[in-house]
Amino acid sequence: MTTRIIIIDDHQLFREGVKRILEFEKSFQVVAEGDDGSEALGLIGEHRPDVVIMDINMPNMNGVEATALVTERYPKSKVIILSIHDDENYVMHALKTGARGYLLKEMDADALIEAVKVVADGGSYLHPKVTHNLVNEYRRLTSSGDENQSVGLNGIEIRRPLHLLTRRECEVLQMLTDGKSNRGIGEALFISEKTVKNHVSNILQKMNVNDRTQAVVVAIKNGWVEVR
Repeated sequence: MTTRIIIIDDHQLFREGVKRILEFEKSFQVVAEGDDGSEALGLIGEHRPDVVIMDINMPNMNGVEATALVTERYPKSKVIILSIHDDENYVMHALKTGARGYLLKEMDADALIEAVKVVADGGSYLHPKVTHNLVNEYRRLTSSGDENQSVGLNGIEIRRPLHLLTRRECEVLQMLTDGKSNRGIGEALFISEKTVKNHVSNILQKMNVNDRTQAVVVAIKNGWVEVR
């Protein structure tokens, strides 16, 4: 099946670069482009895309405002926010308005393609650096409260989920929590990116979650990973 995509970004050169990357994937089709949030609404209404890649900082109507309206009017069109901001406040605000993904503009081509596939398939995708920042914020908030609220934090022993995952999958899960990309995990474990993707897929299936962000949250809550 073809994934229909609209790109909204007020920087034409960047927009063209994103389009060129997406067009390498045979199952992707960029059906329209725009340069602000208000234009995005018209294009989405006309083309009804599967995925909208939306810049967060734009004139007239920014990406977060547009995302809220897209979610309300066209719920089948899933939004991935593009941003230079990795602050958790930006991320949480974007997710609360309905964004299904959050990518930093420093992303590589593989991350962009993977994000579109995950979101088009109904999952959520956060840039690894963003995931790491959210985990650190979770750790800070938990550490300031009752230490019994979160197993695995504040010196409590980490219990690996060996009843559920293999040792290698536990290593991959830990690295997901550390905010590493598939490429980074592969380099650290001396395995191919394809093998990493297979491990991640197995982890999601065994943990009964839709995406890596959910897997990290569940792992933290159960004390299966170290929050470093």
